[in-house]
Amino acid sequence: MNLFYVRRFWLAGAVLAAVLALLPFSFHAEHHLETATRIEGSEAESVARELATRFHSPFIDRVVLVIQGLPPADSEEGEQALATIEEGLRAEPGVSGVISHLDFRDPIFLGKGGGTFVLVGLASTEGPVESLVPKLHELANSLQEQLRPRYPAVKLELTGETPLNFDIRKASADDVQNAESLVIPATLALLLVAFGSLVAALIPVAIGQLAIASALAIAGFLALHWHLSILVQNLATMLGLGLGIDYALLMVSRFREAIAVEHDGLKASVIAARQAGRTLLISASTVAIGFLALLTVPISEVRSIGVAGFLVAGTSVLLANTLVPALLAALGPRINAGRLPFGAILDGHRAERTANRWRRWGKVIVVHPWLAIFLASAPLLLLASQAARLDTNVPRGDWLPPAAQSVRGLHTLEQRDRAGIVYSLRVILELPTDSIAQTDAGWNALDRFTKRLASDPRSDRVISLTTIAESDRSGLDNLSRETRRTFLSRDGRAASVSLNDQVNWVRELRKTGAPALTGIPGATLRIGGIPALTADYQTIVRDRFAPVMALVVGGTLMALLGGFRSLFAAVKAIALNFLSVAASFGALVLVFQDGHGSSFLGVREGTVSIFPIVPIVAFAIVFGLSMDYEVFLVARVLEARRSGLSELEAIPEGLARTAGLITSAAAIMIVVFAAFTFGNFLVVKMLGFTLAVAVFIDATLVRIVIGPALLRIAGDWNWWPGGLDA
Repeated sequence: MNLFYVRRFWLAGAVLAAVLALLPFSFHAEHHLETATRIEGSEAESVARELATRFHSPFIDRVVLVIQGLPPADSEEGEQALATIEEGLRAEPGVSGVISHLDFRDPIFLGKGGGTFVLVGLASTEGPVESLVPKLHELANSLQEQLRPRYPAVKLELTGETPLNFDIRKASADDVQNAESLVIPATLALLLVAFGSLVAALIPVAIGQLAIASALAIAGFLALHWHLSILVQNLATMLGLGLGIDYALLMVSRFREAIAVEHDGLKASVIAARQAGRTLLISASTVAIGFLALLTVPISEVRSIGVAGFLVAGTSVLLANTLVPALLAALGPRINAGRLPFGAILDGHRAERTANRWRRWGKVIVVHPWLAIFLASAPLLLLASQAARLDTNVPRGDWLPPAAQSVRGLHTLEQRDRAGIVYSLRVILELPTDSIAQTDAGWNALDRFTKRLASDPRSDRVISLTTIAESDRSGLDNLSRETRRTFLSRDGRAASVSLNDQVNWVRELRKTGAPALTGIPGATLRIGGIPALTADYQTIVRDRFAPVMALVVGGTLMALLGGFRSLFAAVKAIALNFLSVAASFGALVLVFQDGHGSSFLGVREGTVSIFPIVPIVAFAIVFGLSMDYEVFLVARVLEARRSGLSELEAIPEGLARTAGLITSAAAIMIVVFAAFTFGNFLVVKMLGFTLAVAVFIDATLVRIVIGPALLRIAGDWNWWPGGLDA
């Protein structure tokens, strides 16, 4: 064995050792990922930070304990029961504050139809506040059992942003587990059909699993320093199973072609690595570029998907180009061990028959290119036209996990017209000089501002210092320390106001400004809370979509020019990608937004809009994934041209050598993405559907019909200026 082979084996050994070292950490990565959305530099984020630093509010992070089955909160017996609950809550580690009808005798605590709630502030010293939720569930169950002998119908449920995030984390983990249980057997079956050999089929599956584990482990380490979302888990699994398997599939396929000629494992592995390795690097580069572009969006969820995708693409191509060739060299002809009785799509006589069919198809395309383009593009353009109706507001309806306690508690609040407690706005009004607590001018400005908000028909309830003290500044002395810290900054110049939600109202208030709302020049207004975060989210995604698109397109163009040294091939690939993306967005609108067939995916009716994150993320992912099949096909056509074939001969030959591979790879990718459409996480369901449709469209009409037809029409211009140079 010469030095070249020794170096390849040493490199593969080093990669394997690194992956095995990372493997244990992948099992704990989930605990470092967040479900809360963070938007760097947003106004909503600055409000939360200011409430913590200037106000020292005990209710920055909070949960709502929804209570049913007790006497009315304003009765003596109800107050006694509430006192028992409050006492238990205040004694719980991590609870920073408690407010109920006992502390703040406001009608807001007396919901329609009875029942009440307790607002509980959280302050975790170890890990995210979500880590406190399990202990709070235990406490709520304990208090429930303590009260049950006297009140058999008592029911305590935790809800609010933090418990909802906790339950979304659990739903996400369950979706990943369920998807893997569906995907791995289905993928193995498809690989067995493709290769007809158990050993050959197991290698891509193993590489996919190693790519997922490596990406999750690295993401877990990064999450110790950066805010990474739980979506990393979903996307790493989804893309790892897709990309890891696809890349290994190409390498194994090329090796089996080479071993059939060379009959020597070492030489065949080098041939496969040389021929497929370059193709994989180009393909992985285009995928990675899309994910790197997502890192420019200052939203933790979007950046997390960018990190997950980049790590998966990188680990997948690294494993496929190092570990797989070494393993194949060691196996040699034993790659075909465990042969199945039926033939395989990518092997032997059946493979040659399949190749001949695709070769005949390619000849039909090169004879009638314009007809092929018309017949294939007409339905795609019709579908793509629906994308113009894409609405990126937050979807309506109940899309949260229905079985979660936090969701049931939220529904109870909705029935009592008190859901605004969860979705309330948190407004900070700051005056230029006057103290709100110590001067009449400051107090009156806050009172005018509060009444102005309360008079708006969109407002259900406004709470500030002036409403609590009933517009009497002398009543401040009677307020509890918790209440003062919640609504007044330590320097007295800023006050917070809590009111019901409305995303559009947030935008109107910000546009109007504090001077117009208070009559005080120089006054400033900052708005936080879930609706404000949603408004910031939508604005950033809308503003960043075009720059992300430009980065993806520009980066992909450079990667393709570097890989093929052909301007037309690069521009054609990008144009066809736009068609695939637009058509998949059109399908997303028809199925999810309009509801045509959504019931088959577990969505009872149309969502009217699509999560803002889906289009920008889907564009970045689809643009990279769609390029895979273009790279596979064009690389083989270019290889045929360099071997001396004419364009008319090279196109059918390229199809004969790649169409079966593209079909198998696309089938695996579609199975992977489709599995995630059956989970409970609606945003992942939408994303999985969009990706599955995009891959299906791209691997059929786009790359097998339109792409070859355009290659035929362009002729030698396909390879200008330097594509045909060996």
